[in-house]
Amino acid sequence: MDYNDLMYIHLVTVIPCFIIGTILLLIKKGTRFHRQFGRIYMILMLITAVITLFMPAQVGPRILNHFGWIHSFSFLTIYTVPTAYLAIKKGNVKSHKRKMILLYFGAILIAGGFTFFPGRYLYEIFFG
Repeated sequence: MDYNDLMYIHLVTVIPCFIIGTILLLIKKGTRFHRQFGRIYMILMLITAVITLFMPAQVGPRILNHFGWIHSFSFLTIYTVPTAYLAIKKGNVKSHKRKMILLYFGAILIAGGFTFFPGRYLYEIFFG
């Protein structure tokens, strides 16, 4: 699978994450809808994070000739999703909430914002 295939798969998983995550932040918490879509969101976030680990950095310095600074958001996601899930299963709503907000703003908004910088894929699509 080449870089473009991985990029398309990543976009197919991350765009619904943006939509679902936004909805989850705005609706009442703890409802059946929130729990069901929260599970979908978490699964999609894990899938999208794992996919990005196979995509070599295209901009900036690389570690092991593959990973760039943007991959730190992938590792953040892979850590945060399971710990947020375990927190809510243990009844620790405060920890779950904090982790999910961190995940949304860090992995969706900040990392997503960086994809619109010059030299990145979405920058080329929208502005190139």
